[in-house]
Amino acid sequence: MKTIRQLSLLLAVAAASTLTYAQSAKPDKKPAPTITTVLDRQLSNIESEIVPAADALGADKYDFAPTNGEFKGVRTFAQEVKHLAATNYQIGAALLNEKPPVDAGDPNGPDNGPDNLKAKAEIVDYLKNSFTYLHKGLATINSKTVVEQVQSPFGPNKTSRLTLAIVAISHPEDHYGQMVEYLRMNGIIPPASRAQ
Repeated sequence: MKTIRQLSLLLAVAAASTLTYAQSAKPDKKPAPTITTVLDRQLSNIESEIVPAADALGADKYDFAPTNGEFKGVRTFAQEVKHLAATNYQIGAALLNEKPPVDAGDPNGPDNGPDNLKAKAEIVDYLKNSFTYLHKGLATINSKTVVEQVQSPFGPNKTSRLTLAIVAISHPEDHYGQMVEYLRMNGIIPPASRAQ
């Protein structure tokens, strides 16, 4: 049932992307969208919100975690960003059938990313590089490989490339929502929400 919901979500995203692409494309000027280009575009969309959000919070606030209310044990802003990036690396590596090129933490643990990354600049760089790597991983998905089974980075089972693509696009959205809350708690309007 979960796989059907994930497939439905991906198909809805693909249909919306294809419609948007078709409406904005000039006739006979651009190639038709493919699974690869649709996935890449969706990842680029969330990346264009997350990276500026990560950059919007001052370095002095990167250790911020809410404490007022039911927030015991939540990640700091830095841990949110590192966790998101580490997951990008884990998914990218699974799609590329290789080990992550950098420390991506323990996928079976609380995974707050590498402990040695402390400064905002290095954390934001880690995030940016994780998206570059994840784009490379998503580029392996096409009409012939979409349901091909690969080793899951999150346990002993195999999973389809499509399932990992759905996680690659949906997981950042969850953490983006948390990052937005942290920004607003610090009086910062997220860049994607600012008047243009």
